[in-house]
Amino acid sequence: MANPKKVAQVEQIRGWLQKAHAQILVDYRGLTVREITDLRRQLRSAGAELHVVKNTLYRRAYNGDLPEGLEPHLEGMTAVAFVMGDEAACAKALTDFIKQVRKAEVKTLILSGKVYPASAVETLAKMPPREVLLAQVVGALQSPITGLVGTLSELIGQFVRTLQAVADKKAETQA
Repeated sequence: MANPKKVAQVEQIRGWLQKAHAQILVDYRGLTVREITDLRRQLRSAGAELHVVKNTLYRRAYNGDLPEGLEPHLEGMTAVAFVMGDEAACAKALTDFIKQVRKAEVKTLILSGKVYPASAVETLAKMPPREVLLAQVVGALQSPITGLVGTLSELIGQFVRTLQAVADKKAETQA
């Protein structure tokens, strides 16, 4: 007979998995309760929730469909940052925290169902936030349009000046 408490924990992990579009697994060994609380607060403000999970229950939450390459990372003490917001902001908050306390380490990153090495979290942390990337895309899209408007405006201006010159020349010849 299954332990109802563990069944409830597995269901809770499944809920987090469904809401998250990325996960960062962390070995939290050496962190105090206060440090874990600080990390949770920082990640929450970046759009993620940090939960300490039992590796066996985390495996069960996947219903036997564990992403390829994840199994080796499910050893030792594991906390999972379930990312619901901007992945880059969460990665930055986590890496900044780890550099500050010099404890804990990233185990792996799961993004869109694919497992990436811990170094990918560092790379992700260096990316600009989502809003900045969107602004850059809009700027890149807007630049050709602005150039086109400028070119068309210049062509129309030249046409108007040419018409004015022709009108002036006609006026001179008639006078």
